[in-house]
Amino acid sequence: MDLMLKRKKTLITGASQGIGEGLAEVFAEEGTDLHLVARQIDKLEQLAARLRDAHGVTVTVQGADLTQPEAAVQIADAAGDIDILVNNAGAIPAGDLWQVDAEAWRRGWEVKVMGYIDMTRLFYARMKARGHGVILNNIGNGGENFDARYVAGSTGNAALMAFTRAIGGASLDDNIRVIGVNPGPVDTDRITKVLKLRAQDQFGDADRYVEFLSHYPLGRVAKVREIADLFAFLASERSGYTSGTIVTVDGGITSRRSIGG
Repeated sequence: MDLMLKRKKTLITGASQGIGEGLAEVFAEEGTDLHLVARQIDKLEQLAARLRDAHGVTVTVQGADLTQPEAAVQIADAAGDIDILVNNAGAIPAGDLWQVDAEAWRRGWEVKVMGYIDMTRLFYARMKARGHGVILNNIGNGGENFDARYVAGSTGNAALMAFTRAIGGASLDDNIRVIGVNPGPVDTDRITKVLKLRAQDQFGDADRYVEFLSHYPLGRVAKVREIADLFAFLASERSGYTSGTIVTVDGGITSRRSIGG
């Protein structure tokens, strides 16, 4: 299926690793030019060189920390006009209300919650002036599965779900689509680290983390590619009537919990 994304320009935050790196790969395969943002500029430059060689697209990179004042403005000035914004940066720390202190809570929200909001506010206005655009928010199914052991993340993700629906509900009036994606656990270094910590705590052996995988649908977590391909489809005109909604990709985990299964 031709997604008709060739020669469009995509900005991806948090693009140096994990899902962000997978997103960059897929959008490059589809022929979009890229502006990649992350704090780890060395990793971005390596990724950019590989994508240019493999797919013949233009790739620019920018080191930026979304916790810093004016970061969104600096990113917008460097990126110029874009067609697609993918908000992906940030990981809110795990822990209960007493394990995540006020400083850690605010720091996590500065990147993922306020960072998404700041980037959307700025780029929505620019897209409206140009007459079109797509904004995709990588959120996470923690916003649907409230967990006291991940209280800062559950609360932050739920806020981003509400934000996405609120903005995306009316955005087609400006020929802009705003959509959220809620992945469940995904096969990234971060998830492997989390599972190993759980295994160490429960079994005293981090290498037994694979035992946790049997509890997930199909006995595995999602592949990065399964998430990234969805983003590309949602960004395309093949999904041109989709806005103000959240697409959950977690193998049915949320649905099982919602019916008490």
